[in-house]
Formats: sequence, C-alpha cells, structure tokens
Amino acid sequence: MNDQSEDASASQSASQSGGIGFFEKWLSIWVALCITAGIVLGNIAPDLFQFLAGLEYASVNIVVAILIWGMVYPMMVNVDFASLRHIGERPKGLVITIIVNWLIKPFTMVALGILFFEIFFVDLIDPADAQQYIAGLILLGAAPCTAMVFVWSQLTKGDPTYTLVQVSLNDIIMVFAFAPIVALLLGVTDIIVPWQTLILSVALYVVIPLVAGAITRKLLIGKSMRPGRSGDGEAAIARFTGGIKPLSIMALLATVVLLFGFQGHVILERPLLIVLIAVPLVVQSYGIFVVAYGAAYLWRVPFNIAAPCALIGTSNFFELAVAVAISLFGLNSGAALTTVVGVLVEVPVMLSLVAFANRTQAWFPSK
Repeated sequence: MNDQSEDASASQSASQSGGIGFFEKWLSIWVALCITAGIVLGNIAPDLFQFLAGLEYASVNIVVAILIWGMVYPMMVNVDFASLRHIGERPKGLVITIIVNWLIKPFTMVALGILFFEIFFVDLIDPADAQQYIAGLILLGAAPCTAMVFVWSQLTKGDPTYTLVQVSLNDIIMVFAFAPIVALLLGVTDIIVPWQTLILSVALYVVIPLVAGAITRKLLIGKSMRPGRSGDGEAAIARFTGGIKPLSIMALLATVVLLFGFQGHVILERPLLIVLIAVPLVVQSYGIFVVAYGAAYLWRVPFNIAAPCALIGTSNFFELAVAVAISLFGLNSGAALTTVVGVLVEVPVMLSLVAFANRTQAWFPSK
C-alpha cells in the first residue's frame, strides 16, 4: 500500500512538473495577457482597484505582499542552511553582485537619464518634468531586487541558498547605502526614506517565507524518515516543491494583473510618455545584465550562481522605489510615474533575459 502510494505521488509530481514546464515555456504570453487584463480591468473597475490599493501598511500593499510571498515560498523550501558554510568558498558571485549593484548600476542609471531626457528627448519633454523622470530613474537604479529575483532564479534553476545570500547581502547594504546614494544623485541632503517600508518589505519578502520554508523542509525530511518511508528527504522535498511550483507562477501573474490595474488609466492616457520613459530603463536593464553576466562568464562562475547574480542587478526593488517616489514627490509626480513604468518594463525584459540565460547555460561551468 505504501509503495503504491509512493508511486502515485511520484507520478502525480511528474505530471505536475511536466505541466508547469509547458506553462513556463509560454510564460511571456501569459504575462502579456495579464498586462492587458490589468489595464482593461483597471479602467472598467477603477473602484475595485482603488479599494485594493488602499489595503496597505507603511506604503506596502498587503495584497501584493501576499502574492510575492506566494512567489518566494516554493523557492525557500529548497534552501539548505547546512550549505551556508560553503558560501565563503565561492565568493565570486557575491563580489560581482556588490560591484554591479552598488558601484555601477546607480551611476549608469542617472547617466542614461541625463542622456535621454536632457539631450535626446529635450524637444519632447518639459525640462521641469525631465528632472522628475530622472529622479524616478535614480530611485529604481539604487534599489536592486529583493523578492522577484527568487522567481527569476527559480526559472534559471539557480542555487536557492546562494541566491538567498546574495539578496540578503543586498538588503543589508541597502539599509545603509540607499539613502546616501539617492541623496547624492538627486543633489539633496534631506531625503526622507521610508525605513519602516524597507524593513517591513524585507520581513515580508525574505524573513517570513524563509522561516516557513525552513519549517516545511524540516517537516518533510522528518516525515520521510518515519518507518515505512524511503528515507530520502531530498526526494520528498522535490515532490513537494514540484506540486506547489504552479503557486509561484500564478502569484506572479496575479501580481502583474494587480499592478497594471492600479496604473491602467495612466498608461492609456499617456502612451508616448510611457515609451519615452521606458527607453532608458530598457537600455539600463540589458546593459547591466551584459556587464554582470559577462563578468561571471570571464571569471568562470558556475551557471546556477552566474544567472541569479546577473538577474539581481538587472531587476529592481520596485516596491521601495514607488514608495519613496510617492513620499518625496507625490502620487501624481513624474518620479512616481517613472517607477510604475519600471514595473511595466521589468517583467517582459526579465523574461527575455531568463530565456537568454537558459539558452546560454552551456557557456558556464556546471560547478
């Protein structure tokens, strides 16, 4: 009876894994459909999205937080704390992450903002508005990804424990470096950063799902060791994560619908402006990926570390950027609009980079 149960469970897990593999293969199409659905729903049911937008604490939307938790939790179950002691043996990925995210990315972002909005687009945008858009770009450039990178890492089969360490290190640096870098680049000295938002976001997107994942992992391993079981804890974890993996993808798609529902009216009313703001963001995203991915290639970093390493710098902590933009410049400011466009650009760009990374996996050593 136990053997039959195990075989059925394995068969079910294999079936689910195959289904989600197909789903992930066409993820860009589902995301495009969700973007469209969000924009349409945001315009035909604005009261609903206004209500959902109001469900927040410390500028963190509770609904979005729950959805991101759904994205991150399956990844956290795979984190093996016992392997943390080996992180120091592979410092290359951490070095690339720190240099790209904190010594390159914020400064290339402001340079691109000035290049496009003060030179290339000077005849298309009012100078006062241009400064607002540059400010929004700066906020995005100074906030490397915290939560979504777990999804991109999962899609590239990245090392979950190493990805966690990379993100955690960025979080620690962000607490101390975000405000000074933004203040320097904005040319101000009295910037107000919502520390409560940052701390709450880290707790929601990293700490809580990490604890839940660790508890789940321990329970699965303990259950596999009971009499009559195979005793293979890793196999039990693989079956469990294969079964809940669709949760991560569905949470991502629901988040896309929600975010674009919040800003659907703006996107429809000012399409040309959205395109102009998107241009430097796209250039920055692909440029930063080339720098980080190229450095990992030249330094012979293993693929399961190199891919997440490059994707962390390319992706942005848009929740923090949006919150700070609204706090500093107002809900209807050009800076706030720019951070929203950052969300618009990020998902399709990141999916294209995930696809590129997976196609070029053979360029990197496996270990």
